[in-house]
Amino acid sequence: MSLQSPPAAAAATDLSPDPGAELPPGAQLNQGTAESPSAEEGGGGAEEQEEEGEKEKEREKLLPIPSASSAAAGGLERGTKNQFSTFSNFITTINQKKEGIGNRNSPTQLVIPNIKNVRDLPPICLDVRQKQRISIDTLPQELKAPIPPEPSLPVRTKTVKDFQDDVEKAKSSGDWKAVHDFYTTTFDSFLEINAAFKKDANSPFNTIEDSGIDAKFVNVVYDALLNTPQDVQKSVLKGVINGLLQEWTGPRTKDDLRAYCILLQNPQFSNTSTYVIYAHLLRQIAALTEADHHFLVHWSKKISQKRFKQLVDRLLQFISLRLFPAKPEEFPPMVKCTWWIPSAAKVLALFNAANCLISPPIISYTDFYNSTLDHIDLMEEYHNWQCYGNSHRFSFCQYPFIISIAAKKVIIQRDSEQQMISIARQSLVDKVSRRQKPDMNMLFLNVKVRRTHLVSDSLDELARKRADLKKKLKVTFVGEAGLDMGGLTKEWFLLLIRQIFHPDYGMFTYHKDSHCHWFSSFKCDNYSEFRLVGALMGLAVYNSITLDIRFPPCCYKKLLSPPIVPCDHSTLVGICAVTLDDLFQIMPELAHGLSELLSYEGNVEEDFYSTFQVFQEEFGVIKSYNLKPNGDKIPVTNQNRKEYVQLYVDFLLNKSIYKQFAAFYYGFHSVCASYALLAEHTVRLRLNILLYSVLFGGWNAFCNLHHALCSKKRKKIAISMRFASVL
Repeated sequence: MSLQSPPAAAAATDLSPDPGAELPPGAQLNQGTAESPSAEEGGGGAEEQEEEGEKEKEREKLLPIPSASSAAAGGLERGTKNQFSTFSNFITTINQKKEGIGNRNSPTQLVIPNIKNVRDLPPICLDVRQKQRISIDTLPQELKAPIPPEPSLPVRTKTVKDFQDDVEKAKSSGDWKAVHDFYTTTFDSFLEINAAFKKDANSPFNTIEDSGIDAKFVNVVYDALLNTPQDVQKSVLKGVINGLLQEWTGPRTKDDLRAYCILLQNPQFSNTSTYVIYAHLLRQIAALTEADHHFLVHWSKKISQKRFKQLVDRLLQFISLRLFPAKPEEFPPMVKCTWWIPSAAKVLALFNAANCLISPPIISYTDFYNSTLDHIDLMEEYHNWQCYGNSHRFSFCQYPFIISIAAKKVIIQRDSEQQMISIARQSLVDKVSRRQKPDMNMLFLNVKVRRTHLVSDSLDELARKRADLKKKLKVTFVGEAGLDMGGLTKEWFLLLIRQIFHPDYGMFTYHKDSHCHWFSSFKCDNYSEFRLVGALMGLAVYNSITLDIRFPPCCYKKLLSPPIVPCDHSTLVGICAVTLDDLFQIMPELAHGLSELLSYEGNVEEDFYSTFQVFQEEFGVIKSYNLKPNGDKIPVTNQNRKEYVQLYVDFLLNKSIYKQFAAFYYGFHSVCASYALLAEHTVRLRLNILLYSVLFGGWNAFCNLHHALCSKKRKKIAISMRFASVL
């Protein structure tokens, strides 16, 4: 989900400059000097030509006039297409403060006054944004606009050691002029940033593999920045503003992307006084094309773990302080900067994508959680996303990797309760509309079973009452008096799970090495009981019941393949891309053996003497299966062993249990066809996996933690099945 900045030409047609917008001091002068000489001067002698030449030189030295298209490069806000504003007030304030600084020798804290009075550029126009979603790389050749060549970079020869020597001299002598000149020059424009930090100015570095950024130099420069005098830090911010106000006349170049990547790492943006500048930087990055985002994601995964964590924390802090500012007067009113949080969330999504590209990830996925969101109205966020999912209305549910597991659990539970109430109300209305007498039992899913025929009765009840599966569950044991206030429901789940998952029952296999259950590959004539188990799992989630059963994460990936039940029942379900890592979570010993096969340095064909054929025992009979056509005649060699391992893993986790899992899949989704459960699959599947783990496998995880703690700490923990996995 990427937003893109409208090109200058499109923006110019949608915008007209605001007559009241303030321009930099040089702008008016520039306009004045552009007038032609009056006719009274006539003659055009040599003196007039010399004067005109001097005026031309002066014009070249003046500041450029920021045009409407340059200001609109960051985007337009809904309904405010005719508004126009710049950073001019902000730049003027910085310049005035800089002139008044008398002491340049001691590092001081950066203070930017009147930040709340800065006028904000409007966010991206929805129409233009939608038109620009298609990357230029995907257009036909005849439709592509000519891409201008990247301008040549200035020659900068300063090295890391030279810069460090200048800093040391400045600290000892108190003369920061050399350091100040370096920062002023380096951050004056995107070209200068590339000239300073690009590894080789003559190399394009236009691939995703290498950004061409001298990361060591960038880190040294930023580490020293916060210890420099205040005027040095202000000069850096002024340069950043100049770069953001640059007028874009075409697609971003790779040098521009490098500059964005470098500017994001600026530690000054941890200070709330710089949030206005930071917000505009985030907006421009969020508005890049999908192709540009692709480069930024791959370049970001090369950032060191420490710096990567700092970037993520800075973005999360930006979102938190915008939601709950400690000093509201520091920021513009929320109504004028509604695009701040969406822009930060989009950039955070880029880092999340980069984090997912590496195994193991750079940082833990829990480091993306923003606990501040636990204190907002999550259900309002969920309903906004549910009702306006196809529009451009922002909701944190669009970025579920930010929402904590505890918050997601709240969403699921409340969504289930609301569905129960809605369905019960509809049943009551239907009854009254048919002029029938209402019955309280119609408001619940009433399950009546005999203890001696628990599985068969439960299967019959759930099959007969499919229309009531989303009502609140109530269980009655035949021949036993009592009202179900929750205890009978839990007992029913417990007895059913014990019986169905018992090894003698043959439906599931328990793997001691991984402490989890997996589907038995034994063939049978009727898979309806697997559908019952799927419905049980769905009812447990729907009714917030924790079960003492642990499935591997691969199971939850398969449950979301596809996330919505297809109308055509001939469509394959429960088939997902599996790897050796998935097999490690179920059968670690077998996975270790296959891993050894992949790393074996000898002759695989002669030493292992294997073919593309596997053997399984079913009820005491050994059966063979070909992994590919004529697999029993194809030897496993050093060249095809990767294919063999992949086919073997796919056979064990997909093909050999397809019918069993398909029935389980349909049973689960007969209850849990909820947006709250399924909506996040497109962005962060792992969060759903963990969420299901909370409801399915929490007790075992909690017990392992509980026994690992010392007795003193153990007393402080309330043994609660509901919050076991969260702990």
